[in-house]
Amino acid sequence: MNNAIYINDIQTFMPNQPVSNDEMEEYLGYIGGKKSKAKAIVLRSNGIKQRYYVLKKGTQKALFSNAQITANAVKKLQNEHFGLEAMEVLSCGTTMPDQLMPNHTLMVQGELGLNDIETLSASGICLSGMNALKYVYYAIKSGECENGVATGSEIASLALRAQNFEEESKQWTLLEANPTLAFEKDFLRWMLSDGAGAMLLQNKPNTDKLSLKIEWIELLSYAGQMPTCMYSGCEMVDAKPVGWRNYTQSEIMEKSLLSIAQDVKLLNENIVEYTVVKPLKKILGKRALVEKEIAYFLPHYSSHFFRDKLYAGMQEAGLEIPYEKWFTNLPYCGNTGSASIYIMLEELFHSNRLQKGEKILCYIPESGRFSTAFMLLEVV
Repeated sequence: MNNAIYINDIQTFMPNQPVSNDEMEEYLGYIGGKKSKAKAIVLRSNGIKQRYYVLKKGTQKALFSNAQITANAVKKLQNEHFGLEAMEVLSCGTTMPDQLMPNHTLMVQGELGLNDIETLSASGICLSGMNALKYVYYAIKSGECENGVATGSEIASLALRAQNFEEESKQWTLLEANPTLAFEKDFLRWMLSDGAGAMLLQNKPNTDKLSLKIEWIELLSYAGQMPTCMYSGCEMVDAKPVGWRNYTQSEIMEKSLLSIAQDVKLLNENIVEYTVVKPLKKILGKRALVEKEIAYFLPHYSSHFFRDKLYAGMQEAGLEIPYEKWFTNLPYCGNTGSASIYIMLEELFHSNRLQKGEKILCYIPESGRFSTAFMLLEVV
């Protein structure tokens, strides 16, 4: 039985027009009416020149929901060979859905107007898109279905708006006394952006164009030994997260608990060791993987700052891939979290650069509690 799985199409939806570095606060707003002190430092380090937001300039109002941008990417998969009504499984991953209930995938399904399909919603951060993809991979590989659609999407800009920090900004004296707290939240305002991607997986390859055969997907987590590093909906108290439901409504707003925060020191000290070195050594002990067979390496890193550190980490693990094989669109698409690998693969897939027999290695880390994914594809 041929139980090979193929990615036969990849599509994306990037909302509105590109936003330059100079325009960012015109979309996100000014916290406390002041320009950010961290913005220039973070942008100089991350190498991002433009990104996309669902927001309307100057209003902090959203023109699209997460479900809508995801559905828009899925709709673009439809062609003369595949109609959405033929979809058997829909599996969607995102960091921050539009609501707590119902789940994100059901809202996307509603936007698509589809019925009688299996659904799964993968929560998490950057790995939620890969978890969604692996579910469809498993579903087809088991023989339970012949096709499925996986997505990754983010509308981070809604959590980054200045209006979310209004109550906290009234307590600037507290923030000035503890600038690390301010930076942990302000840091991510200049790192994250919006976008959605969708992949069509089937049990047979395309007959009229190239496909990407999934050789394997490895997901590994180190949450059993690593603390929380990136978080939302909680406050870190004595190095442990306390969920927002333990606070009053006024406390939630005063502490801006629904914003996104990052322990930057913990990130810098551990992201390479726990998302590259340790897991890659384990994978290399299990999978036959050598540099000369890899034509493209697609790394999801949040900042250009980590580029050389990632290279050194892979070298330490035993897989050195020269920079000329690396492919990323971070500078002009931004850091789109769970959608990032979809958006990178979509550009490469439609670039007319791929040749049959080439192999593509993908790397997707998540700093939430230090998890990672590696995926190997072959062009067929």
